[in-house]
Amino acid sequence: MCRHLAHLGPPRTLAEILLEPEHGLLAQSYAPADMRGGGTINADGFGAGWYPSVPGARPESPAPEPVRVRSARPLWTDTSFAALAGATRSGAVLAAIRSATVGMPVVETAAAPFTDGRWLFSHNGVVRGWPGSLAAAASGLPVTDLLTLDAPTDSAVLWALVRSRLRAGDDPAAVLAETCERVEHDAPGSRLNLLLTDGTTIWATAWRHALAVRTETGIAGEPAATVASEPTHAFPDWTEVPDRHLVVACPGRHDLHPLTGARPSRPSG
Repeated sequence: MCRHLAHLGPPRTLAEILLEPEHGLLAQSYAPADMRGGGTINADGFGAGWYPSVPGARPESPAPEPVRVRSARPLWTDTSFAALAGATRSGAVLAAIRSATVGMPVVETAAAPFTDGRWLFSHNGVVRGWPGSLAAAASGLPVTDLLTLDAPTDSAVLWALVRSRLRAGDDPAAVLAETCERVEHDAPGSRLNLLLTDGTTIWATAWRHALAVRTETGIAGEPAATVASEPTHAFPDWTEVPDRHLVVACPGRHDLHPLTGARPSRPSG
């Protein structure tokens, strides 16, 4: 399995978001707390995508397209990323560390986040019966999408399925939910924690793996939201996302929805 995180809030350095927290992605790369039998460490690569801060931009303005870096190295060995992270600030970040499923390649392009336009995406889990179990779902994709997959992995195919519907203008919450439901039908027992952001909202599913959300209302500062495989701090205000639920989060608020029920695109309130 992997670990992933998305954060929206006032601009901070990538190091403050990913590397410095007591149980941030750096700590989770070598000492994860809840892998649920899917490996022991996350040493098969990492990636980070962030939306550049635009001075003077209004809060309601669309986020610029994200910048992304990926590596096949363990996060704790990459001193160049540590230097970059300490010098790069953003208010919208999605990052992941990878524990490759047996038989899948350990290459840079297999690491999340995957990206297209304004979107960043990650998958934490495994599709059972890969690759045959995804053949029926993938058969409806354009041939060019299949020929240009980032890597021959289950996560890359899941991203192609999600991306195709996002390009068609479908609601992100419905896209993630229905992708989980379709894959579960074709590949029972899969672990399908999907994480998606456009730089203004976070959508994520909890499907047979750990997920937590924390929102800050801004009482002591600007509002923020973090969705992560594991809480990055020992703060008491993390909320566990129940299994088979979707979380939709914006800075300062989040909503939880059963994956079989109504799924609004943005948090209420």
